[in-house]
Formats: sequence, structure tokens, C-alpha cells
Amino acid sequence: MKNLFKQTSTLYLLLTLALSACTSVTIDQVKHVPSELKDGESIVVIGRRSGNDYETEPELISCIGKTLLKGNNPMNVIPEQEFVDRLYPWFEARTAPVHVWDLQRLLSFDDIAQIIDEYNVHYIVWIDGVTEKTRGGGSISCGLSPAGVSCFGFGTWDEKAEYEASVWDYRTKKLVGKVSSVADGTSYMPAIVIPIPLLAQVQSQACSAMANQLQSFFSSSQNQANE
Repeated sequence: MKNLFKQTSTLYLLLTLALSACTSVTIDQVKHVPSELKDGESIVVIGRRSGNDYETEPELISCIGKTLLKGNNPMNVIPEQEFVDRLYPWFEARTAPVHVWDLQRLLSFDDIAQIIDEYNVHYIVWIDGVTEKTRGGGSISCGLSPAGVSCFGFGTWDEKAEYEASVWDYRTKKLVGKVSSVADGTSYMPAIVIPIPLLAQVQSQACSAMANQLQSFFSSSQNQANE
């Protein structure tokens, strides 16, 4: 029994070293006009939703917002849920503005304009996208053995996290640019006695890449519009 455990531990160590889950990230940025956050100004990051059929994951939006609060260029980020709740129902899935010019419709309501002004919002960042499994393979089977329940096999699957941020200038009612992030990764699950997943952190990598690009987008050193 001890020999089996020792052999299994050695095999897992070798597999872990040989099969480390990997992720590749591609980022892109297009800026139509200069943009910069001044002291006291805020941004709000909101995920696109379409009823029950489609939703940009709330955990990703929260991750981006928290990351923007840190780093070398921290920003004043209004929490998504707080912003959406205060402006209910105008930023819910069925009523949220789809185009930047739809902001004029919202501002015809004095109460809405007053709340946004209270937050001193300069930019609204809409995040659209999803993390999904793209391919899987292999198999794992489990059964009873003298050592108890044992599993054997090997599984693998690919995931893709693809997101695009549209940056709206609330003051000018214009689309000032877009930032995109695509993360691809492969996860592995070797099983010798017990399955151990080696997961590719595609969504967290997409979050970090998107947040870093947005910080660059609003940095004064990046304030030259793309041709």
C-alpha cells in the first residue's frame, strides 16, 4: 500500500511538471479620440446582458473593477451592482442603452442625470463577451480496487475567454474607443488513483489583460488618438 502511494505520488509529480496548464492572451486597443480621467472623476464597468439567454459573467466584471482600483494608475470605479440598482430599471438587460446616442434618452429623465452626476461619471465601459469550452477529449474511468475507489485515464479541454470593452464618454455622448482581450488555454486532468485537474485560468487572465489595457487607455501617456 505504501509502495503504491509512493509510486502514485511520483507519477503525479512528473505529470504536473510535464503538463502545466497554459494560457495565451491577445489584446488590442482602438482609440478614436483622446481620453483621460481627471482627479475626482469616475468610471463604471458594466456587463452586457440579454435577458436569460446571454450574460457577460458578473465575476469577470467584478474582477476588472477591482483590478482597476489597484496598480500604478488606480481609478475610481463605481461597483456595477450599486450603479445598476440605483438607476433601476434603466440599466437592466431589456432597458439598458445599446448605442451611445441612447444616453440622450436616459438624460431626458432628471432623476437619472442627477444620480450619474452624483457619481461624477465620465466614462461608461460596456464589457461584452463570454468564457466557453471549445473542445474536449480523453476519458477517465473509476472503479473499485484493493486500495478503494481508483480512477485511471486522462482528460483535456480547451477554453476561450473573448471579451470586448466599448468605452463611452458620458460627457460628450461619444464612443471614444474599444479594448479587446482574447485568452485561450488548455486544461488537463490526469487520473492515476485520483483525478487532479490542472486548470488554465483563462477568465482571470482575460480580466488582467482587459484591466491593464483600460488603465493604459485612460493614462495621460496614451492620449494620442489612433489614426
